[in-house]
Amino acid sequence: MDKIRIRGAKPLRGTIVIGGAKNAALPLMTASLLTEDTLTLANLPHLADITTLANLLVQHGVEIRMDGHSPNGGHAGRVLSLTAAKIASTTAPYDLVRKMRASVLVLGPLVARQGKAKVSLPGGCAIGARPVDLHLKALQQLGARIELKEGYIDAEAPNGLTGAEIVFPQVSVGATENIMMAATLAKGETVLANAAREPEVTDLAHCLQAMGAKIDGIGTDTLRITGVKALHGARHEIVADRIETGTYAMAAAITGGDVELVGTRADLMNAALDVLRQAGATVTPTEKGIRVQRLEGPLRGTDVMTEPFPGFPTDLQAQIMALLTTADGASMITETIFENRFMHVPELRRMGANINLHGSSAMVRGVPRLTGAPVMATDLRASVSLVLAGLAAEGETLVSRVYHLDRGYERLEEKLAACGADIERVKETAG
Repeated sequence: MDKIRIRGAKPLRGTIVIGGAKNAALPLMTASLLTEDTLTLANLPHLADITTLANLLVQHGVEIRMDGHSPNGGHAGRVLSLTAAKIASTTAPYDLVRKMRASVLVLGPLVARQGKAKVSLPGGCAIGARPVDLHLKALQQLGARIELKEGYIDAEAPNGLTGAEIVFPQVSVGATENIMMAATLAKGETVLANAAREPEVTDLAHCLQAMGAKIDGIGTDTLRITGVKALHGARHEIVADRIETGTYAMAAAITGGDVELVGTRADLMNAALDVLRQAGATVTPTEKGIRVQRLEGPLRGTDVMTEPFPGFPTDLQAQIMALLTTADGASMITETIFENRFMHVPELRRMGANINLHGSSAMVRGVPRLTGAPVMATDLRASVSLVLAGLAAEGETLVSRVYHLDRGYERLEEKLAACGADIERVKETAG
């Protein structure tokens, strides 16, 4: 199993190209199940989760082919064409779904187009329950009959789905995406109230519109979808990854560096950039993206609370905690989205961080410096927070279980090394 070795305390300077958003790409790929025509997606990141979902879609009967690269070059920005002319299977088996929670996003499209689906209850990162109840209750409101048996969701709508008014009891990105896709082929109008407003949801809505869907209210918390008989093919460029953007922005700040992030937009993550400014970083828009600098003075403690978009993203909570471990003063970080998302705390403490947990909040008291140590990744975002800590720490940090990283960060070591980080991937030797 691979590990990542970092020798820290080196400022990052240079340019990093930001790829397409993984969390936008996954639902966009499942949207291919809604039409017999070809859906072409550009700016697709090259990640383990993308491969996992591609394998699942292939067994559903989707033909997938690579159509070259987007203009930003390198491994990034692949162009994928997906054609689901005929659905070969409406079952999403446990062996594929267990690897990634986003696999449940095949449920809405399959029920909408085929009138039935059998989808394994999902797996993925161990960061809390994240139940699929909201998806299932909303599908039932659209007329689907749903049974849970032997670890599978068995959904049927033999006469098709019918529009309904659905009020989500809490904001859920996945449920909003699943039900929005299902509603595009339902009879009549569907209203989704308290819908998620994340840029990835908006990106999916714009793609569905390009495929012929009728959706009003995009970007707001109320979506109105008028069902159509069929969707057609389209070409869509995936939005930039705001979580990758935020991660590298924090890498620049924690190392006292100066990095331009190319191919991204500040409006995707204003809340996170505001926190970075409060912590002492300079953030400025450029013609190609965003420039993040911290050339003078220490970081400053600041309080952070995760919230649905447009608030501070939960997927950047571990990274901002790593950054604030070396800030002057104390910071309070409160996690309101997932109940078990502080698993990186013991590992950061191994590197000298002073963090105390109080329920859903973490009190971080800044220390003058972190020191390198062997640490273990527990989930995708926790793993990259340990990389950020390693970049700032004195001495050597060895991060194990980096397969988590490969689910969400493309060529991480390469991008950081190009900006001056002393970082490499090493093979674990049998002991």
